[in-house]
Amino acid sequence: MQTTNPPTTILLLALCCFALSPAPKAFGVTPASTTNVIYSFAGNEDGEYTDTDLVIDSAGNLYGTSVLGGASGSGTVFQLTPSANGWIHTVLYSFTGGTDGGEPYKGVTLDAQGNLYGTAVTGGTGACEGGCGVAYKLTHSGGSWSQTVIHYFSGGNDGSGPGAGLTIDHHGNLYGTTPTGGANGLGVVYQLNPDASGNWTFKVLHTFTGGTDGATGSAGRLLLHGGRLYGVATAGGANAKGIAYELKPSHTGEWTLTTIYAFQGQPDAGFPYSALLLGTSGKLYGTTYYDGANNLGSVYELSRTAMGRWRERVLYSFQGGSDGQNSLGNLVIDAAGNLYGTTSEGGASGSYGTIFKLTPGTHGTWTESVVHRFQGPPDGSSAYNGMVGDAAGNFYGATVHGGVADDGTIYQFTPSENE
Repeated sequence: MQTTNPPTTILLLALCCFALSPAPKAFGVTPASTTNVIYSFAGNEDGEYTDTDLVIDSAGNLYGTSVLGGASGSGTVFQLTPSANGWIHTVLYSFTGGTDGGEPYKGVTLDAQGNLYGTAVTGGTGACEGGCGVAYKLTHSGGSWSQTVIHYFSGGNDGSGPGAGLTIDHHGNLYGTTPTGGANGLGVVYQLNPDASGNWTFKVLHTFTGGTDGATGSAGRLLLHGGRLYGVATAGGANAKGIAYELKPSHTGEWTLTTIYAFQGQPDAGFPYSALLLGTSGKLYGTTYYDGANNLGSVYELSRTAMGRWRERVLYSFQGGSDGQNSLGNLVIDAAGNLYGTTSEGGASGSYGTIFKLTPGTHGTWTESVVHRFQGPPDGSSAYNGMVGDAAGNFYGATVHGGVADDGTIYQFTPSENE
């Protein structure tokens, strides 16, 4: 059963309501790579609408979330375990939609002890209709998992509707964003700090104003590098097309947000939604849902100059049709420096999305190729997220629709050595 898009951030609803479908164009698919659905969600208690990033542990287990389904219909945290006979799906936790949260978007974060952390958009407490959302922890002990809410969002200065994954540092502190709430109603960047007793302290690191600092935290999780946080705000900024930013801590524990680039809109990039990827030489890479040369989204690069400033460059503008369009997910990079990502639209029949590859060439050039076009059921459909890689060079991702029941899939993509 295919579901309509469940409630989520205001931005995601706005983006997903515009399915642009221009006529297909003659773009070739590199045939040697393989993409296989390794699990199709069945809906109901099994879970459905898998708008999730994936994480992988040292044993090769995959973890993610379904926004809907589970025992109470309010979403799940799941595990996929590889076996000789395929992949085994286990629901680790079913949300009730009550004080424990509901509608967990964008997956979970894994710590060194095997605990999982995530956020849920609804449920919890607070004055928001349906609850203002929660941040939670899942702990594994004695063969079972238990869930603990580590913060109830109030919808006030602490934000509301957290729809992005969490980032963890080596001290166990968690970092995240909200798209709404905060003093200006435009979201916040926050930190959750654990103590020895297992209690958590919540702190707002930045409150978005909607001015040059942007508005609404994106669905991509924050990038932690060199003690600083890097992220994007999907809207606002000097050109009202979103920004990329850096958050730097001081010795007194305060954080300062600096806009490192204000997107300018077509033909430049605009409306960044995904996380930033750290590439070679300290460069950052990301995707945008709109703008680019064709107003169908883009892949961009941010690099620091010798003077310490940042400059932006569009590496590729999606062309629609069979090429794909409207990227929402993060990028991944392989050992050779190739970038891989997904589009939520375009591809086969112009509607199911794609996996694409960007290959670096000489003099800073990049070549794009489509390495898989999702076909719809029983293949995947609507890739709203990027992928995660394993030690063997495989990549894994999720689609919100497709599969046998059209309730979402997890797929494995294996690039060809000859690509």
